[in-house]
Amino acid sequence: MKVSIITATFNSASTVADTIRSVQQQTYQNIEHIIVDAVSKDNTLEIVRSMHQGIIISEKDKGIYDAMNKGIAFASGGIIGILNSDDFYADKNIIEKIVDLFQSTNCDAVYGDLLYVDYNDLSKIKRKWISGAHSIRSFLYGWMPPHPTFFVKKEVYEKLGGFNLQLGSAADYELMLRFIFKEKIKLSYLNEVIVKMRTGGVSNKNLSNRLMANKNDKLAWKINNLRPFWFTTILKPLRKIVQFI
Repeated sequence: MKVSIITATFNSASTVADTIRSVQQQTYQNIEHIIVDAVSKDNTLEIVRSMHQGIIISEKDKGIYDAMNKGIAFASGGIIGILNSDDFYADKNIIEKIVDLFQSTNCDAVYGDLLYVDYNDLSKIKRKWISGAHSIRSFLYGWMPPHPTFFVKKEVYEKLGGFNLQLGSAADYELMLRFIFKEKIKLSYLNEVIVKMRTGGVSNKNLSNRLMANKNDKLAWKINNLRPFWFTTILKPLRKIVQFI
């Protein structure tokens, strides 16, 4: 089973080598690494070309999620993962473990845990994102898996679509809400750290912005014709009480 890993880059010269190296060091051999660069102004492309023998796309885009959509369209693997240009895999066995879980559970997607590490001292842990097991109602209580740990079968993207660029920084949240909560794809949890993310890096900034994007998060529910937590747990029961009275 081939695994396609997509990395979007833009002025990532200080970190992209670690990202590429973490993919190259994986024990699982059937990996396709696709790098989508938004015409970097630094020497990102020089570093990528010196280290990377796979697909390189270099052209202007409409943002990181547009770049990810391009990578998904190019991907030939049966499983697709996203690895940001300042993130790296926690150890060399991660992809092998993910593929084993796909095969043993026949699931549609796998997710795991994430560590935030110091930008310069990668051994220093700043924060942990422990996903835990999910239930069908997890999204109603604010749960979501860390997107860099989210591996999905390509057939799911082909059936349900990619990132909605209208959602801005909430595009990853909307995609996971659509896949997991609305369409109820079969999900498996790898109970260990999959990805380490630098604090203060580009992907960390995007994640922080997304977590603050309440307006777009609400829009993600609206465009999927879903009701968020506050409606299902507060407003709807209150309406029933008022009607009864």
